[in-house]
Amino acid sequence: MMQEPIISVSGLRGILGLSLSPEIISRYISAFVEQLPEGNVLLSRDGRPSGGAMGDIIKGTINLLGRDVIDVGIAATPTVGILVRENRCTGGIQISASHNPPEYNGLKLMGADGRVISAEKGAHVKAAYKGQPVTWAPWDEIGITSSCPDTTTPHIEKVLNTISAEPIQKKKFKVLLDCNGGSGSIVGVKLLKQLGCEVEVIGGDPNGVFLHPAEPTEANLKSISDLVSQGKYDVAFCQDPDADRLAVIDEKGRYIGEEYTLALCLQNVLAHRKGAVVINGATSRMNEDVAASFKCKLFRSAVGEANVTQEMMVRDAVFGGEGNGGPIDPQVGYIRDSFVGMANILELMAKKKKPISKLADALPRYEIVKHKVEMDPQELPGGFDRLKHQYTDAQLDEGDGLRFMWKDRWLIARASNTEPIIRVIAESKSHAQSEDMCEAATRTLRGI
Repeated sequence: MMQEPIISVSGLRGILGLSLSPEIISRYISAFVEQLPEGNVLLSRDGRPSGGAMGDIIKGTINLLGRDVIDVGIAATPTVGILVRENRCTGGIQISASHNPPEYNGLKLMGADGRVISAEKGAHVKAAYKGQPVTWAPWDEIGITSSCPDTTTPHIEKVLNTISAEPIQKKKFKVLLDCNGGSGSIVGVKLLKQLGCEVEVIGGDPNGVFLHPAEPTEANLKSISDLVSQGKYDVAFCQDPDADRLAVIDEKGRYIGEEYTLALCLQNVLAHRKGAVVINGATSRMNEDVAASFKCKLFRSAVGEANVTQEMMVRDAVFGGEGNGGPIDPQVGYIRDSFVGMANILELMAKKKKPISKLADALPRYEIVKHKVEMDPQELPGGFDRLKHQYTDAQLDEGDGLRFMWKDRWLIARASNTEPIIRVIAESKSHAQSEDMCEAATRTLRGI
């Protein structure tokens, strides 16, 4: 018996053969497409081997609904957001399970504006998937599928238009790009070469064969850090499989990580583009300090890319993103973009004339710890009640799970949008304190 996939505000993920089947894929895509205005639908995928077969199901489904498909093949998620707008499509679909293990795949849904759909629209899609019958087109109104001749130029041009390329080109940085068998190499190599970088690529073939676990964490990137420590590179950029997240390794082989990606970008962007900044509730406080140093206001949204971009639009933000390595530049698109991160960090290195290690060390220092807690969803309300009774001395925000705030630290407990787990995240000035906070909260959640 098939299990139900994980459905988040902007898409779904599941394990092929266990919670993803042709029927589930077709039903979900039908629920999405039937709510779109008239127009073409853009389709893409990351490098996972299952993406091709899933794409065939999706193309057939959309065509049988009477819609035309523009199939761009393998592309990064932020590239898809741009191509939706460039081709004036009514919506977009990216086949990707992002950082999940290889047995997973999924679907990310985008509107005509090239950003992942809102929570409200996602709820409508989920409701239609659960109960709305599909209306298929008659035989003589079946749609067709076409291709896109240039899938990279629009994205590269938009990124280059946000920075000054000349200082970077003069430096001729040596860059290691870790694409890990994902879709990041397609734009990444071209962009870095246009910036005058000498590029070496790891996992550049977008075949979905991961050379290390997909999520760009310190433990998973040890082999990359070891390679960089040999002293041949100025910086290493490490992407997740659909290239909307970026982790950084400095010239010494030290993992700087995903949390620093956004803060480094802000150091560069706010120096010449002042305005509001939006991050989510689980992103490091160092971004608040960076924004304050430029006298810019910072706002927090609920966790989730769709929530961040919505708040960015409300605040007319000049920049934003998530602490998982996902910078968002509205001048490129309201979507997380690893290529925006690479370009801004290289510009910062070139203009400051400092190695990435010193730029990272100059940022305000906080220690963020993230735990994953497996827990029966039915037990979560009781666990949350216990947490609220335990932390009565904190300011509490219940907009997205529970966020407890003190002057010098914060703690979050929330259900994941993409995995059947509870995320417990803490940040303070001390790694030991943050670790203790996570462990204590986990015990309280479980009633231990």
